[in-house]
Amino acid sequence: MAESVAFGVINCMFFQSIIICFLYISRQEFMVINIGILGIGKLGLCFGLNLEQCGYTITGVDVHEDYVGALNNKSFFSYEPKVNELLAKSTKFRATVAISDVLNDDTTILFVMVATPSLQNGAYDHSQIERLAEELIAFGKRNQTVHLVIGCTVMPGYCATLQAKLSEYNYTVTYNPEFIAQGSIIHDQLYPDQILIGEGSEEAGTILTEIYGRVCRSQPTICRMDPLSAEICKIATNCFLTTKISFANSVGDLAVKAGANPEKILQAIGADSRIGQKYLQYGDGFGGPCFPRDNRALNLFAQQTDYRLLIGEATDEVNRQHLHFLFDQAMQTPEAITFDEVTYKKGTVILDESQRLALAVQLAKAGKRVIIIEKQAVINELKLRHGDLFTYRLKEEL
Repeated sequence: MAESVAFGVINCMFFQSIIICFLYISRQEFMVINIGILGIGKLGLCFGLNLEQCGYTITGVDVHEDYVGALNNKSFFSYEPKVNELLAKSTKFRATVAISDVLNDDTTILFVMVATPSLQNGAYDHSQIERLAEELIAFGKRNQTVHLVIGCTVMPGYCATLQAKLSEYNYTVTYNPEFIAQGSIIHDQLYPDQILIGEGSEEAGTILTEIYGRVCRSQPTICRMDPLSAEICKIATNCFLTTKISFANSVGDLAVKAGANPEKILQAIGADSRIGQKYLQYGDGFGGPCFPRDNRALNLFAQQTDYRLLIGEATDEVNRQHLHFLFDQAMQTPEAITFDEVTYKKGTVILDESQRLALAVQLAKAGKRVIIIEKQAVINELKLRHGDLFTYRLKEEL
């Protein structure tokens, strides 16, 4: 009797194991394994390497053959932390110039991470996405649904326009922008506070939720919504941060003017849990490749929607006013002015809309001797832009 019971238990366990294996294999069949990334510049490359570390097979597409070759033979060098290390040990990441390499039945999700620079009026330039869309259309209707995920910043309403163009070719269009900072992209992608998904379909949203569940080492809030809401949310989030920076600097300027201590004041304000310390320090105005243009784009979208976003306009004006205040303060000192780095944020090589650089230029043109301590790559770029306007000193690179 005991042997019969034991045999029955073993038999039951055997069939349970078979069922578990079947379910696992079935799940693997539908789980995304191959991912294509259209545009593997700084953002796309970081994202691809993070995905690769989590077991995905990544094919990245770029138009520059030399760059693609350097990635594939691992000779590419980046100033972005962790990129060189992750690229060196990657085994399932490859780059290509042929978009056809990701248009196969094994790849049903394509991330788009091309540049969307600002136009003269403040809108984003979608031309690179448009060119990609035309290439996808040229290959005809896909055999199965392909989820196109837009990871670059776009104007509100753009994803709906793109969806209308691609629907008949069996694509869905989802908006899934990144919230990262230059100089910490790899880290920020692994430890986000939120994942914003403007899903073009419920299936696309579910797939992205699964992907980020594997990639993220934090426990981010997954924010699933329609694409238009997500498009507004992306730029509005950054605009809240610029507003906070401008508030801190305007209060700081007032404190300096009155003879008070700006740092102590802002530390006390930030101690209130409703406010918090992040982005509430007295210092440079906001700049870089994201904040200024997101603020302008949100203001433009508000105008197009027949709504005047006064807080966005004021944020930009305060940022300009703060630069004038710092200039006036610096002009009162007789000594030479030294800048330890003039990139928009220390630790990067990016000069886009850097308020530190703008201040240095204004001071030098006003007759001040300005000394800039920077990395060689930055000095080379400064000399191309400004020649001998500054005195340069080489910064020790770690």
